[in-house]
Amino acid sequence: MSTRGRSDQLALFPGLVPEKERRAGVEPAEVPEEVRQLALDLPPGIRLGGSTWSFPGWMGLVWGGKYSESRLANEGLAAYAQHPLLRGVGLDRTYYQPLPVREFAEYAAAVPEGFRFLVKAQEVLTVSRWPDRPRYGAQQGQTNPLFLDPVYAAEKVVAPYVEGLGEKGGALLFQLSPQDLGVPEKFADELHAFLSALPRGPVYAVELRNREALTRAYADALAATGAVHCHNVHPRMPEVRVQARLAGNSRPGAPATVIRWLLGPGLTYEEAGRRYRPFDRIQKEDPAARRALAELAREAHAAGRPFLCTVNNNAEGCAPLSIVELAREIAR
Repeated sequence: MSTRGRSDQLALFPGLVPEKERRAGVEPAEVPEEVRQLALDLPPGIRLGGSTWSFPGWMGLVWGGKYSESRLANEGLAAYAQHPLLRGVGLDRTYYQPLPVREFAEYAAAVPEGFRFLVKAQEVLTVSRWPDRPRYGAQQGQTNPLFLDPVYAAEKVVAPYVEGLGEKGGALLFQLSPQDLGVPEKFADELHAFLSALPRGPVYAVELRNREALTRAYADALAATGAVHCHNVHPRMPEVRVQARLAGNSRPGAPATVIRWLLGPGLTYEEAGRRYRPFDRIQKEDPAARRALAELAREAHAAGRPFLCTVNNNAEGCAPLSIVELAREIAR
């Protein structure tokens, strides 16, 4: 039975329904005064947030009660956005299938002015050949004809994003997973052709997992099209300040600094997820990453450039607490 069906039936018997479930919506947690003051000290152009928001383990940090993951996914965004330090969030449902304008608009309506979404573009645009994994079915190992296809991107991805989110769309992210991208200079030419054919207006960010693709030609392709590199804290990639230097993201006129703090050293993504669940406390601090991210935030602020950083639970164990510590480092 669905969560919605269970709630509808239990509502017929109020004595069996927990008080929190009888209320409309999800209650936000009480935020300590020190955290509220920290948020006031943080410049408004610096936006931090989680990679998504549907984690029951954030009870007491973001949520004022105990809620299921499905309920948080469906109803939790408005409560999440009431936390003064959570000024942005990642949206990754869009990686698997396009969202209609209506759903983007519902997300936008749930958050205040000034809030920003970092939205993943659909995977079909960023995989050159389908991996040999069961979920890809008969496509496994085949060339993907929609890889870096600007016509499909403009119609199915960019248009709904722009119309639905409006100014609350912080960046549209093209995440290229580890794969054979061919000769780096040829890939940079393909990327340039793709980005230059997209509609103007949104901030387009490109995330790599192939460090060999982080070349001068790649930086030139981004600069020529007004796009940016999405710095990512991940063991496969160089340190974020090295990425910033190689990708030219501090160039004059760059529209934003976009970062995803994904994973600390020494663990795979799957291992971190198993070890850190339920994501209710920091378990493995990464002070070097914090310092580097804070430095990039201060540089962006000094240049008058918007800064959007999403934090994954797998970075240190608990994204909201990592965000508090990162905010402290930036304020310092």
